[in-house]
Amino acid sequence: MAPTVEIAIPNTTISSSSPPYTIYHISLRLPLRSFTVPKRYSDFTTFHKNLLSQTNTPPPVPLPSKTWFSNTISNERLREDRRCGLEQYLRAINESDDGRWRASPAWRAFLNLPTAVGSNSNGSANTSARLHAAITDPGATNAPITDPTLWLDYYRDMKGHLHDARLQLSRRDQETTPQKQHESSAQAKSCLVRSGTMITALEEGLKNIGSGHKSSSTLGGGEIRRRKDLLINARKEKDGLEDLLHAMATKSKLDHAVASIQDKEALMSTGNVSGDSASSGRRTPARTGRVLGKETERTRELDNEGVLQLQQQMMQSQDANVDELMKIIIRQRELGTQINEELEVQNELLKLADEEADILKSKIDVGKKRIGKIS
Repeated sequence: MAPTVEIAIPNTTISSSSPPYTIYHISLRLPLRSFTVPKRYSDFTTFHKNLLSQTNTPPPVPLPSKTWFSNTISNERLREDRRCGLEQYLRAINESDDGRWRASPAWRAFLNLPTAVGSNSNGSANTSARLHAAITDPGATNAPITDPTLWLDYYRDMKGHLHDARLQLSRRDQETTPQKQHESSAQAKSCLVRSGTMITALEEGLKNIGSGHKSSSTLGGGEIRRRKDLLINARKEKDGLEDLLHAMATKSKLDHAVASIQDKEALMSTGNVSGDSASSGRRTPARTGRVLGKETERTRELDNEGVLQLQQQMMQSQDANVDELMKIIIRQRELGTQINEELEVQNELLKLADEEADILKSKIDVGKKRIGKIS
């Protein structure tokens, strides 16, 4: 079975402490996230001892031995050799067909891995692998999200798709050729469709977690509400991006229609000029009929009707953005009100604690006086 964790030690650094030591940066790539774990050589030796005590079997590749007559601080060649040796040591454990080392608590604790990723037995399906399949192919699995930690990983990946969609829309607005605009729009739409599917899966997973699913961990009511708010804001962001994409597509169609009309008018005016030039021998430039106002790149090639349509489209887009902003402000106001209520409760609790502290202090003073009289 292919490992669900990709491990590498791409580089090393020297600590700023005194005395200095070499730090090996272990790069881990999980199905849903990537992170780096810094370790020193003594951490590896401790991990190796714990691994032997828990599995009673040495790993497939031995741990690089300690050197007594040289150190990795001053010897760059030795530091690089040890980095390669430690990387081979970890990869051999990670890629071995025997999963006893990966199933040990020492392995998960050393690499800061969640339980579902650290254990990869053939008898039970791996939760993170199912979530990875849900991200790469949403229709390929019906497994619900029941792990709170992996729910957050899934949420981060969904937010990444929304960020990519916003980035593609920004690029589309900056592109000058229709082909590149179409490519950016297609990529943005793909990201929005994927994020919508993931939001639905997150909502179903949150229902399973909140209802106490037999395979899920329990969460408090406050954390459930917080995650619901995250999903509400994410869905609003997705809807806003979809409206923006639709507005851009509508504007593009309008621009093409205006350009087509202008081409027809240009052909007709060219024909008239050709007829006039046959008789008069000179070419008379066509009059646009609009001379007032400050021209821009978007309006310079448009006639009065095209400018009016463009202005109406821009006003509709601005109205939609204002409506979306109003919804966000209303939600922020509701959150602010809730935070204010919570702060008032906390202030009351602090007042009660101060009163209790004053009472306790007075009792302590009375006790001290009595002890003083006795002594």
